[in-house]
Amino acid sequence: MSYILGARLVPNEQVRIALTKIDGIGPKKATRVCYRLGISDNIKVNELTKYQIDQIEQIIGQDHVVHWELKRGKRADIERLISISCYRGIRHQDGLPLRGQRTHTNARTCRKFGIVPINQRSKIKRMIRYDPSFANMKESEAPMAGGKRE
Repeated sequence: MSYILGARLVPNEQVRIALTKIDGIGPKKATRVCYRLGISDNIKVNELTKYQIDQIEQIIGQDHVVHWELKRGKRADIERLISISCYRGIRHQDGLPLRGQRTHTNARTCRKFGIVPINQRSKIKRMIRYDPSFANMKESEAPMAGGKRE
């Protein structure tokens, strides 16, 4: 069992297919890495030597943004959108679709039940402040602002 940059490579898969399991490496980049090292695309992972695996890891680490670096960059982009309060940032913050999809009937996965968006948390806190009967309720029992909770 080989691991490259936190991704487990299945021993009986071809190298070019196994490399696509790493976040940030697609089929084209996997083929390019194999070509640079002079490794055939069709070799199985269990046929690679330790030296070849180290070379693959070194090339991917040098030339490509992968795994946690990719996720960190993505998260930083979202935080930047939220901090400048642009439309996409506000939609990220509210947990709604960003690209113009309809939300009246669809978008169930992004509007998950039980997760209260940031702007509605402040509405619930305001309700508690003005109506003392809400103060004894748990947040899970408090009514959702703008609709019934199912």
